[in-house]
Amino acid sequence: MTTTLTNLIENRLKNITDRWRDIYNYRINNYIRNSYDNLDIINTKEIDQKSNNSGFSSFLIIDAIHQFSEKQLQLLNRGPTYVPPCQTSILSLCHSMDDIVERKYAPLKHQLNSLFSKHHINVALFLEIQQKISDQFADSFSVPIPSNLHQRALYEDRLILSIRYYLKKNNLILRRTADNMNTFYLGNRQEFETKAIDYVSKSDAYKVLLNKDTDNGGQQWQIELKQMVESMNLLLESLKNHKAVNIDLFNRLLVDASKVKLPYLYFLPDVSKENEISLVPYITSKHSPTWRIGKYLNELLRPFVDKNLSTTTFRDEPDFMYQLYDHIFTKHELQSTTLFCAIKIINYYTLDTHKNMIDIVGCFLEDNLVPNKVEQATIQTIKNLLHIFLYNNVFYYKDHIYTLTKGSHNTMPLSDTLSNIYVFVWQKQILKQLQLNNEFFGSVPFLNAFVQNQNGNLFSRIYRHPLIQGYSLPYEVDHAKLVHSDSLRSVLIRAACYCSTVEYFNLERIFLELTCFTNGYSLRFVETHVQYFFNFFHRHPMRYSRDQIMFSDYDRENHHFNDAYQCLPYIESVG
Repeated sequence: MTTTLTNLIENRLKNITDRWRDIYNYRINNYIRNSYDNLDIINTKEIDQKSNNSGFSSFLIIDAIHQFSEKQLQLLNRGPTYVPPCQTSILSLCHSMDDIVERKYAPLKHQLNSLFSKHHINVALFLEIQQKISDQFADSFSVPIPSNLHQRALYEDRLILSIRYYLKKNNLILRRTADNMNTFYLGNRQEFETKAIDYVSKSDAYKVLLNKDTDNGGQQWQIELKQMVESMNLLLESLKNHKAVNIDLFNRLLVDASKVKLPYLYFLPDVSKENEISLVPYITSKHSPTWRIGKYLNELLRPFVDKNLSTTTFRDEPDFMYQLYDHIFTKHELQSTTLFCAIKIINYYTLDTHKNMIDIVGCFLEDNLVPNKVEQATIQTIKNLLHIFLYNNVFYYKDHIYTLTKGSHNTMPLSDTLSNIYVFVWQKQILKQLQLNNEFFGSVPFLNAFVQNQNGNLFSRIYRHPLIQGYSLPYEVDHAKLVHSDSLRSVLIRAACYCSTVEYFNLERIFLELTCFTNGYSLRFVETHVQYFFNFFHRHPMRYSRDQIMFSDYDRENHHFNDAYQCLPYIESVG
């Protein structure tokens, strides 16, 4: 190469290095100088503390005395999403590779069988494709892993075993947090279980059906469960005999006692309250006796319910901000005396007794259904199926079997649909008065917006709970990178919709970038997503701008940006 060309390349590399150094310094400077949720009251002590901790973010909340080693804490600080690498190579030391491959291949084989059956693939082609996939799947397990990865897998496996041993020995409990983020909670097991037992005993939604302490070796509850399944099937058969359900639907809803699993109750810690750890109950629902009926009813009702509730429900964050902007900037309804109020329903899944819930759903359908049917199901049939569903939701906890006297499992999609109907009927009592006064109203399943009336001017930004661990990504057990990629894209959209000032938008963007870095994602991963966001929405000039006028012009001229449907091509093209 000529000297001139060499100098040009060196200058180009120097410019690139300087640019990335400036970007890095800009991010760190913002991080250290600004407390995200309290910009106006920063003091020197807080800045010094942030400076000392700027390279570290813990995903472990410790609420107990412990003596974990530094290495054990480092592993726990990766959070519940972290999966130690190359665990299959460790399993092969005590299990044959053929057994491991067969077990790993079973779910894929089941999916292939369902796919080929659905599309009526002929047997010869089906067997040929299945054999090729099976061979390729097995070959992927025969590739040796590098020795350094193998050593790491062995080391982390021993570390995990030591953590489990220490937890059991010292009566500690390790749980992911209820906020569905990549955060662990470490607490005293006895205190945790005492809170759980206290919650169950004081709840008016749970009723003890059977005490396993007194039954004959666990046989009585199995008999009770079998009788419940038989009763459900008899009710379904009665509906079939009265032509309320056809034979295909009957077979679809019929409960197979051999495949039923009794749901169980477990708790996750809620760390959102100051100086208090409360518990959030979860009941497993898949493979429960009511799973099939609940799945069918939700698929039947959800589209109809969503359509009727669309005028009083915000479908997502962009829709919320779009309608709020329309209320303020188009209809000019914001006054200096306007108040913003939020009502949180803490017992959303256990709002009322089963009888009242069924009656309210029936009234809702009668008021909104013209032909008295949803597809082929009459209102009475829906109420009968709801009766079977609600009155047969049982679960176990410790040595007791319980039934739900109010609502249903919070892990069942139908529970959301039923609660949405109930709240809609309730809120109609206040909706008329609000509409007469041209008030802004709607229900949302999220609480991450900070909205403030500043003397008749709207101020908004993303709200981050001060007690929730910062710089944490969502909890995910399968495809973490894909989920976190989707999360980064959606939160960038949310930031652009929520933030009314360029300062808070830039802070939120930097916060998201640092969150990805803290969780081990590369600079390339972050830059690709962020740059694509600005290019896709034609906001490239705003990437490093602090111009509030330019930022406001973008928001006012591009109201369609706040429409979630306009964001879908962006999500699909990046993903």
